[in-house]
Amino acid sequence: MAKVVVIGGGWAGCAAAISASKAGAEVVILEKTDLLVGLGNVGGIMRNNGRYTACEEAMCFGAKELFTITDENATHKNMNFPGHNHATIYNVLKIEPPVRKLIKDMGIDVRIMSRVVDVDCEEGLLKAVILEDGERIEGDSFVDTTGSSGPMGNCSKYGNGCAMCVLRCPSFGGRVSITARCGVEDMIGKRCDGDFGAFSGSMKLLKESLGEDIQKELNEKGFAVIPLPKSLRNEKKLDIKVCQQYALHEFAENIVLIDTGHAKLMSPFFELEKLRSVPGFETACIVDPYSGGKGNSIRYMAVSPRDNYMRAQGMKNLFVGGEKSGFYVGHTEAICTGSLAGHNAVRYLANMEYLQLPTTTLIGDFLAYSNEEMHKKDGEKKRFTFAGSIYFERMKELGFYTLDKDKIAKRVKDANLFGVYDKKILS
Repeated sequence: MAKVVVIGGGWAGCAAAISASKAGAEVVILEKTDLLVGLGNVGGIMRNNGRYTACEEAMCFGAKELFTITDENATHKNMNFPGHNHATIYNVLKIEPPVRKLIKDMGIDVRIMSRVVDVDCEEGLLKAVILEDGERIEGDSFVDTTGSSGPMGNCSKYGNGCAMCVLRCPSFGGRVSITARCGVEDMIGKRCDGDFGAFSGSMKLLKESLGEDIQKELNEKGFAVIPLPKSLRNEKKLDIKVCQQYALHEFAENIVLIDTGHAKLMSPFFELEKLRSVPGFETACIVDPYSGGKGNSIRYMAVSPRDNYMRAQGMKNLFVGGEKSGFYVGHTEAICTGSLAGHNAVRYLANMEYLQLPTTTLIGDFLAYSNEEMHKKDGEKKRFTFAGSIYFERMKELGFYTLDKDKIAKRVKDANLFGVYDKKILS
């Protein structure tokens, strides 16, 4: 059976593995840590703003499995908080086990603590990847979803040092760019001031370490907004965030918390001593990243140029998804890109014409528009997400943004792509 090797087991990697498996390939996921879904273990926000539309459209294409799991594990639905509407929040403490079970039940080989450090590549054809212990993993096509955060040196050079985040580079080793190992020149994102990379946009507090009133509000409403004293407001931090959909005055003037099992604080970092000076936070405890009082992980350090089939530039059988494939933000964005990458990895094996989602669909427009924009002047400073910033505005202008499931389904049916990811390609 033809084999697809997925490097990286975050949301994009899981999505790629699922779509490749459904298309009929043998699939293996190589994940350097001991957990799947990557930053999904600290994220938790789904269906907010345009992500609702993107989620429903992706499900119409056939990429329904991971969205179904986040919906089933939702603790709060149809939640509105500053700058965001109709959000679904899942419990980050419970999301990984059902995803791992789903993937294993599909017959996908999950290899955790399997860090890829090198490749065997010749003239644009990737033959095998090499693990840290020297093991050679051969495949017929490959999907790089290694992300754009780390290794530790980048967080030290472009951030405030290793933040000891969920990626845990000190324990499991830093991320290695498979595309770069194949000779593809990766792109590096920039902040508005020209500095490289962007800080991850939030930190997690132990919910039980907060005041009882705050806990109650989080449990009942799913979010809490606590005004900050003027002396603690810092508008400059908004510019360094990867999540520019949160670069709103409300997030500088208030502590905005979201209940993801932990209390997710929408700030890249917050000095603990200052945080504990705010009523209700006197005994606050930071749980991720452990150095959240000082910094957070640095992202956008290794984004691969690619075509709209999600194939890495100059490569024949290497596809990319998630932050590896663009200056993207979010779980929904990762699942959408990973699903197409995994699907086309199998089309390559079947010698079929690749699937390019048409721009008459939301996800197709998102992939094509962001790919074009990030190669323009100052494109490395742009961020693309269905939830905010420049693309959400484009969504609304083009009439893509809707909560009408029938309208979303019609758009996919009109493109003759309803359930395309469910179709078996290899027999």
